Amino acid sequence: MTEEVIQELIEKNPQLKAAKDKLLQMQPGCYCIHQSWGFGRIKEYREGQNRIVIDFEDKEEHPMDPAFCVTTMEILSDKHLLVRQQTEPAVIAEMISKDPVGLVKAALSQYPNQAATGNELENLFSRVLGPARFKKWWTPTKKLLAKDPHVAVPAKKTECYYIREDALNAEQEILENYQSTQSAKRKIRLSRELLEYAETREDMKESLGEVLDDLSHVIRESNQLTASERLQGSWSRDDLAKLIGRETEVFSPSTASLIQETADLPEIAAHLPGNQQKRLLLLIKETHPGEWKPLVFDLLKNSHGKFTTECVNFLLENDCEDELAATLKRWLHEQNLRSPVLYWIVKNRHSRKFSRSLEGLITPRFLNAIFFAIDYEALQLSGARKIPLAEILHDDKDLIRDLLLTADTEIARDLANNLLINQGFEELTKKSLLARFIKHFPSVQTLVSGDSESEDERLIVSRESYERRGKEYEEIVSKRIPENSKAIAAAMEHGDLRENSEYKMAKQDQQMLLARKANLEKDLSRAEITDFSQAPTDQVGIGSVVGLRQGSTNRKVVYSILGAWDSDPENNVLSYKTPLSQSLLGQKEGDTIELEIADTKESWKIESVSRYHKGD
Repeated sequence: MTEEVIQELIEKNPQLKAAKDKLLQMQPGCYCIHQSWGFGRIKEYREGQNRIVIDFEDKEEHPMDPAFCVTTMEILSDKHLLVRQQTEPAVIAEMISKDPVGLVKAALSQYPNQAATGNELENLFSRVLGPARFKKWWTPTKKLLAKDPHVAVPAKKTECYYIREDALNAEQEILENYQSTQSAKRKIRLSRELLEYAETREDMKESLGEVLDDLSHVIRESNQLTASERLQGSWSRDDLAKLIGRETEVFSPSTASLIQETADLPEIAAHLPGNQQKRLLLLIKETHPGEWKPLVFDLLKNSHGKFTTECVNFLLENDCEDELAATLKRWLHEQNLRSPVLYWIVKNRHSRKFSRSLEGLITPRFLNAIFFAIDYEALQLSGARKIPLAEILHDDKDLIRDLLLTADTEIARDLANNLLINQGFEELTKKSLLARFIKHFPSVQTLVSGDSESEDERLIVSRESYERRGKEYEEIVSKRIPENSKAIAAAMEHGDLRENSEYKMAKQDQQMLLARKANLEKDLSRAEITDFSQAPTDQVGIGSVVGLRQGSTNRKVVYSILGAWDSDPENNVLSYKTPLSQSLLGQKEGDTIELEIADTKESWKIESVSRYHKGD
């Protein structure tokens, strides 16, 4: 548009007078961004229609009223990145790949005061690179910008990046960021960073005094902080005070009061960085001199990751090795060992340092605890997140062998069955793990190939075990299968089933639930309930209590041979289906037989045969 045309427009619409300079910029060849149509280039002005014609990315030769464009369109300078991408594509492409910080600086230089919010920059570079490529490019670029002394990086997207007139060193930049932020959490994090530099910089101490006063106020008054964050801030405050020679006793709250008054130490510990975990344990011992041990054991029980090792080391450093060993065994017996502690025990089971603490833990019962923890975690998880305990069980080729060293065939079968119904493993992983069972206990193969017993064979079971399986069946039918059906339906709403991990996991759960339901139906239909009151006393039968004496050592063992589902080897209760029970059935008092117990064949004499009574 010529100046004469623009003057005519202003005479017809006097309100356009203030926009005269912008109208003059609307010349053919100029690039622009429209609020609705996006990036484009002015092609021509049609005087008879009073329209400028713009080629937009998705709409070519689009006519628009200049008066309307004044408020809805921005004319771009020749140095704007979107323009340079059209006029210098090779230069911009090279900067994208080789000089991303330089590209951001070039973008900032085109904004007023060389400053733009994070949102403005993200919108710009999303246009320059395209949305998909932008996400991968922007994350590492922000890290590079944070290291550049010439660029100020904000904490929030709504705050501004800007080019500094004078470059700052790292300490000055941290101090500037501290002074500019209103976030209590960020002030605490920045105070830790300042401490790292201040320990070697005498010239910073005057500035640190101001930081200390402000930080003390933040910790005392802010309602934005969690208990863990307030404790970390209090440590930073006290460290700053000591560095510049001030007393720490005057500050409130003190670190001791924060620990004494908290009702949830595990929650505080869970959110502490690794380098402050030992400091927490020392503070607990200092503030609770009479009861620090149970507090630390409770933290160990609920610990995660590196904090588990930190708790164990702290207990060992304070002469609690025997208490640690006893506590871990008690937790195992009570089924109170949780996934992170189980994982730590597995990782450290061959360590000399922890050998006394872990002695006697690597047993079949421990494997059962692992299965229970994996199954529980699988039920709590959403999506396809991996379970570390399940991964190490698969990756550690010797672990199952180590855990089964003291198992008999029946225990191995029970554990293998627990594996098959566990929801924390994929089917291929189950087969791989089951192969390790079969290597040491070949009879476990029947769990895969089909049990050798006849479909019509009756199963002799106790009423208690029948009711347990009946309750499991009812829970599967009335609760778990309906819940699984709802989970499948919800997952299907997320679309594309091929990439839908929630749907895949729900379908895997469905397969396991239906398989378990079918097995329970078959078992319950074949069950014959007994109270063992008709068990024979003249020979060994189902319901017999058998006293055995070993020929070589004169050691005596008493076994109760009960129903198919009553196995409790640790209490010498055997299912009549076990190989040991099968060897004893039909034998009489005074008979001597060869039995394999704990992988050793020995001669045993049957000293007594009596009938089992509940409570024996």
